[in-house]
Amino acid sequence: MIDPAYCVMMARYNGWQNRQLRKLCEGLSHEDLTRDRGAFFGSIFGTLNHVLWADQMWLARLTKAELPPTPDDNGVTWQPTFAAWSAERFRVDGRLLLWAEKLSSIDLRGPLTWYSGIKKADVSRPIAQCVVHLFNHQTHHRGQVHAMLTAAGLEAPVSDVAFMPDKGPWV
Repeated sequence: MIDPAYCVMMARYNGWQNRQLRKLCEGLSHEDLTRDRGAFFGSIFGTLNHVLWADQMWLARLTKAELPPTPDDNGVTWQPTFAAWSAERFRVDGRLLLWAEKLSSIDLRGPLTWYSGIKKADVSRPIAQCVVHLFNHQTHHRGQVHAMLTAAGLEAPVSDVAFMPDKGPWV
């Protein structure tokens, strides 16, 4: 289904996208970041917070690390300020890339079992499917942020994988 090279490419893509969004959002006021824009998680900041929380949850599951707490709001208020979000986003993007760079093909085989707060039960899925979900989830919600930024009159960053720089800092 997937291989370690796919995971490294997507971890690089994740860092590139988050770095672009961080730079763009640094110019927005707290009011602009937190304004309810009718998206599933309300605001730009709420959506960015949700993605950060979910990335931490999936990374913990995949690495068998301690899980972060499960907030009642799906992570919408995960970080209290944009500065806190930015620092934590940088740290998590680095952890995700390091995880991907250490993967072997065998690491992507077999089941992953976890307790799902959504289903209120243990769930088991192929690890590769969970990894694809992790990267797809990030891309989906960053697309929502892209749409909110565009609707706010800002020029949202390039998001095409094909245009990701070949070299440079990835987180």
